Amino acid sequence: MLTEIDTLLGQVMPAVEAAVGAYGVGVLTRAEDEAAGATVRPGQRLLARILHRGTDAASVEASVTDLAGRGEDPDVRAALRGQLKRALRDDPQFAGELSAMLPERPAAQATGARSVSVTDNTGIISVGDGATNIQYR
Repeated sequence: MLTEIDTLLGQVMPAVEAAVGAYGVGVLTRAEDEAAGATVRPGQRLLARILHRGTDAASVEASVTDLAGRGEDPDVRAALRGQLKRALRDDPQFAGELSAMLPERPAAQATGARSVSVTDNTGIISVGDGATNIQYR
């Protein structure tokens, strides 16, 4: 279950971060905008669903506010991700709802020399000449 949650978070967080990056704290109250990009709109919808879930909305709002002000700080991003992870772990049905809201991911395509097409990876991918790759477990 935890791996599935991490996979879902890997899809949810970029959309949420894009929405916060585009609108800052205003993403919490901003109505859907026709000019919003394909990544921003899903992030807005995901955030609205997360906030209207009813559990710990104030903490999520505080984390979104922090992310809007300090989005480059990995600790701020990790704090929001941690809150969402707890919510998803505690409510598997909620995980299904968020997953259903995500746009279909196009099939990965690799073209050209040394191209790599990856949809899910837990290891090293290297295409560089003479690269030394070490993966510690």
